[in-house]
Amino acid sequence: MAETSVITCLACAQANRVPADRLAQRPKCGTCGAALLPLKPVEVDLSTLRKASTTDQLPLLVDFWAPWCGPCRAMAPEFEKAAALLQGEARLAKIDTERSPEASARWNIRGIPAFVVFRNGREVARLAGARPAAQLADWVRQAVS
Repeated sequence: MAETSVITCLACAQANRVPADRLAQRPKCGTCGAALLPLKPVEVDLSTLRKASTTDQLPLLVDFWAPWCGPCRAMAPEFEKAAALLQGEARLAKIDTERSPEASARWNIRGIPAFVVFRNGREVARLAGARPAAQLADWVRQAVS
């Protein structure tokens, strides 16, 4: 039997089992049809982030941000560039800490922008402060290797 990865759909929070050999074929959610490996970061809510951070086997990089935060807004285009650099290696998600203050409490976020990498149901790395896309991508690759 082919090896599979569990990937939570960032649009509907449904867990999907994807054969490893299909990851490069842009798989879609079996429930809602959304791309499981989107080309751009996806804004998520707290319940979706909880599920993805505890079940996903593919690395998930999360940007904890807020609309009033200047460095967060400046980081947004770099985060999108990082999504392109990490295509197929990791998924990128964003959570608005102003709309979901529970997220900051749950993951002990002290300053934003903050970046957390989750893999296989646990946090594997954390970084605070705005960074260029290439530096962020290199950090993720090192964290999951």
